[in-house]
Amino acid sequence: MNYKLTLQYDGTDFHGWQMQGAERTVQGELTRVLSLLEGRAVTVHGAGRTDAGVHAEAQVASVELAREFAPGKLRAAVNGNLAPDVRVSAVELVPADFHARYSARGKTYRYRLFNAPYLSPFLARFAYHDARAFDLERMTECARLFIGEHDWTAFSAAQADVQTRVRRVTRLDVSERWSATGRGRLIEVSASADGFLRYMVRAIVGTLLEVGRGEREPETITQAIAAGNRALVGATAPAKGLTLIKVHYDD
Repeated sequence: MNYKLTLQYDGTDFHGWQMQGAERTVQGELTRVLSLLEGRAVTVHGAGRTDAGVHAEAQVASVELAREFAPGKLRAAVNGNLAPDVRVSAVELVPADFHARYSARGKTYRYRLFNAPYLSPFLARFAYHDARAFDLERMTECARLFIGEHDWTAFSAAQADVQTRVRRVTRLDVSERWSATGRGRLIEVSASADGFLRYMVRAIVGTLLEVGRGEREPETITQAIAAGNRALVGATAPAKGLTLIKVHYDD
């Protein structure tokens, strides 16, 4: 039986999604619990890797189990054996050819910046804090430069196990709102693409933040994309502000 699991996690205390030896990872925790329930070792596939400190509201995993579980009972059993910083929110029985990674058509991430004189303890784990002034109009205009299909070498990790660094960014929005929880201004950058490279969203956000603070000219973005020059890109934004919002599938 092939199962699709949608899960949420606070990435603060995880060394990312992917299993890494003895390090605590989301994939490792899910594999441990599902293997326990199945009574044998299982392989859990994720829609994509999130780095250490990055969160997820709707990460997707798939796993084949010999035992048949009602979706609701499998969700309850898995959650009953997981630590509280990760939870399965939904379980679906899916066709045998469904694969969390290879069936995915795109992803949406959101980066949160708390722009106030202090960092609220309620946002400390889930938002990056910067009290400096940001020009949102300038950032919004600059965001348009990222839309489209490009080679994102300049905005990704130097070492990446991928066949191509070409990705199509379909959406990059910059918005602000008042955070009732934090009692301050929250700036959010939402990005959608057919796929993302390692550090890509955080490099884009870091560049936008420098543009918003008046420390970088928008023209350097076009130059960075064309030349694949990392020196023209802003500092990579901290992981704590980034959350995987949705994985997109044909259905």
